[in-house]
Amino acid sequence: MEKLMSFGIIGIAILLIYYSAAYPQTEKEGLLKKQLQAEVVADSENYIIGSEDILYIHVWREDALSRSVPVRVDGYISLPLIHEVKAAGLTPLQLKEEITKKLKEFIESPNVSVTVMEANSFKVFVSGQVRTPGVIRLRSETTILQLIPMVGGFTDWANQKKILIIRKEDGKEKRITINYKRIVDGKDLNSNIILKSGDTIIVPD
Repeated sequence: MEKLMSFGIIGIAILLIYYSAAYPQTEKEGLLKKQLQAEVVADSENYIIGSEDILYIHVWREDALSRSVPVRVDGYISLPLIHEVKAAGLTPLQLKEEITKKLKEFIESPNVSVTVMEANSFKVFVSGQVRTPGVIRLRSETTILQLIPMVGGFTDWANQKKILIIRKEDGKEKRITINYKRIVDGKDLNSNIILKSGDTIIVPD
């Protein structure tokens, strides 16, 4: 009888270990992935918040005010007490300071933190002779050299010497021609520019 009970306990223990190891693993990986993505964005002091981003606003000891909020198309977020706040165009640190200033009218010494949970606004557009052209969402600073593998590399007909980047700066269109082969060969590393949100990259044939 004691041996039978012993085998039963061992069997249950094995099953518990199996289920806890197998099933929640994908959930844990998904959560870890989201956390890592958020950390990559939050670590960038130069990241500019844009529409479609998802932010987490945390106000210490104020659970009713802490929440995840989307940045609307008009660039604003909605929060209790202070209502509308312009988020687009600010860094997380600048937005933190703006929210803190507004909350001081209602709370003494508010402690605010702003985390970018999803950086949906930071995107570039890739067309032409690459394997998978389309809209690419970037999580952190990305150079043209880093971007090409993200779109599957070049097709056999790609002209790697005349990659065109179209960028808008101060309301004007700027065109930059990149010689990818010279960057790879180490002959023109200065051309390995950091991409900006909204850039259009065209790889001709």
